[in-house]
Amino acid sequence: MADTNAAELRVEPRVSAIDAAAWDACATPAAATHNPFVSHAFLKCLEDAGCVGGRSGWLPQHLVVADPAGGLAACMPAYVKSHSQGEYVFDHGWAEAYGRAGGHYYPKLQVAVPFSPVPGPRLLVKPGPGAAEAALLLGAGAVELSRRLGLSSVHVTFCREAEWDQLSELGYLKRTDQQFHWLNQGYATFDAFLASLSSRKRKTIRKERAQALSAELEIIQLTGTDITEAHWDAFFAFYMDTGNRKWGRPYLNRKFFSLLGGAMADRCLLILAVRDRQPIAGALNLIGGDCLYGRYWGASEQHPCLHFEVCYYQAIDYAIAHKLARVEAGAQGEHKLARGYLPAATFSAHWIADPGLRRAVSRYLDEERRAVAEHREMLAEYGPYRKVVEEQD
Repeated sequence: MADTNAAELRVEPRVSAIDAAAWDACATPAAATHNPFVSHAFLKCLEDAGCVGGRSGWLPQHLVVADPAGGLAACMPAYVKSHSQGEYVFDHGWAEAYGRAGGHYYPKLQVAVPFSPVPGPRLLVKPGPGAAEAALLLGAGAVELSRRLGLSSVHVTFCREAEWDQLSELGYLKRTDQQFHWLNQGYATFDAFLASLSSRKRKTIRKERAQALSAELEIIQLTGTDITEAHWDAFFAFYMDTGNRKWGRPYLNRKFFSLLGGAMADRCLLILAVRDRQPIAGALNLIGGDCLYGRYWGASEQHPCLHFEVCYYQAIDYAIAHKLARVEAGAQGEHKLARGYLPAATFSAHWIADPGLRRAVSRYLDEERRAVAEHREMLAEYGPYRKVVEEQD
């Protein structure tokens, strides 16, 4: 890209063209807060498996900022999109309205981790002097790239709140939503967590856990080299069944899971429900520096409460045992509230080229942010935790 930033900012069509160590020095500089989804390895698995690129509608256009010495100062996972699938921040209504007005919403630029509604950094900047300037350069560079390619818009989804504020300085519109996260309050055991809940919720969870295992099932947790190709075969069948039922066409292929297991085995936690050594259900999680990220679930048999056990309670067990600060269990799902997961805000930022569409979306987002905040506050009031009643003097 030219102009005053020509020597600093460039576009790479494949993450494999970028040095992995240099990318990760920007994306995951601190082990304690490592987010595996923005790691070079995870993004490369998606590309090498063909889940993005080709005819997928996700064309990689990663932005890279060079430092004065020619090294990597900042980077951004970015994709030119020809649809709005696999994003989990929904803009189909914007696309339809713009189309009715005679505009072309696609293609657009998406700054995201494909198929992963996982909050985390999107302006990936190497720590040090000039970091804030490099972050703003990425945000401005995405707008410039969009203009040069004739794209309708830029969408930075599931970013951090600080990035959300930075991007608003560049004219991006601010959007919020919510997920449900479990927070570890220093619990020593699962029973200690249960003790923090109201009596009714505590009894319900104990009953659900007993029901889940009533069919003589065993729950196993696998990570690292303990996860074999046979395990991935079983899990992929679960994933396909869930994907075909929920969203019609699963986004990931079998090759991706083998590549993920080969590149990031120690970051994978596969939780399986097994009978006679045969997996009948499972959930895949990724292990971060301070967080367990729940991603996919599926089953070949249906059993009461097994989904809750494998996806939510086993994840809490693991987080407590490994002293992780939280569990993020994916998008949506108010049913998680009763199981100890509390509402947490998520953030996205949107730059729109057409002034008319921009004004309409801005008005909509003003109302949406208020509604989301009110809904989150209401849900928090109905949380499962015991209420502390202070004594009056």
